[in-house]
Amino acid sequence: MNVDELVAIDIHTHAEKSCRAPLLEEALAMEEAKAKYFKNDLGQPGIPEIAEYYRQRKMACVIFPVDAECCTGMPRVPNDEVAELVAQNKDVMIPFASIDPARGKMGVREARKLIEQYGVRGFKFHPTVQGFYPNDRMAYPLYEVIAEHKLPALFHTGQTGIGAGMPGGAGLRLKYSNPMHIDDVAADFPDMPIILAHPSFPWQEEALAVATHKPNVYIDLSGWSPKYFPPILVQYANSLLKHKVLFGSDFPLITPDRWIADFNKLPIKDEVRQLILKDNAVKLLGLKSAA
Repeated sequence: MNVDELVAIDIHTHAEKSCRAPLLEEALAMEEAKAKYFKNDLGQPGIPEIAEYYRQRKMACVIFPVDAECCTGMPRVPNDEVAELVAQNKDVMIPFASIDPARGKMGVREARKLIEQYGVRGFKFHPTVQGFYPNDRMAYPLYEVIAEHKLPALFHTGQTGIGAGMPGGAGLRLKYSNPMHIDDVAADFPDMPIILAHPSFPWQEEALAVATHKPNVYIDLSGWSPKYFPPILVQYANSLLKHKVLFGSDFPLITPDRWIADFNKLPIKDEVRQLILKDNAVKLLGLKSAA
């Protein structure tokens, strides 16, 4: 990956399509509700298609599946499949994995294998769809492996479009994704970079408090069009947290084209704009130019 040639690094994109695990019929209703919520007409592009999409825009992306199999019963996109396909597109892609903490020792073993044999560079957690509080001690053995390798852990925070509008929200509970639960994790694993994904509605101020208090906590701006960002988030991104805020789109649910077009309309300082779009991610992920 030649970092110097990139115009931006998208820290938050999804691998939602597997060649090994076809979509179950019972998952179709949730996918339809998700597409309606985000007004997404891209469907579920495969990893090679996503790579070409970003390549054409001179961007790189962090990509991951979401393992919610234990809570939802829906098969995950296999982590090793994602890592193998990303390795074929490493000029524009960085692989993260997702392991439900409920997998226990099996998950810990899988995490170590993914890091050591597949070169995975971070891990994604979604407390709402995985049904756990981030500070639940059952997750700590998994965090220990991630922290040992000084890799980032990215946590969904705030409301989610998954299950939105479905009866009972598809049984998913928003309470798990309050960013204040991640404050405990940041205190207990100070050497593990933590990314709070999304504007954390309705807990935006909690997320800003954690990120300003804990040196290892960052915020990504994915999942929302920037035109809907609360003013306090823009204020902190422009000042106290300018080195800790990251561009993320939530592709394919939101495209980087749409996100950046709206971001360009925000009153962000020029030097901060470059930090958010690229430089903060370069530093956090330890990326280097291929030149």
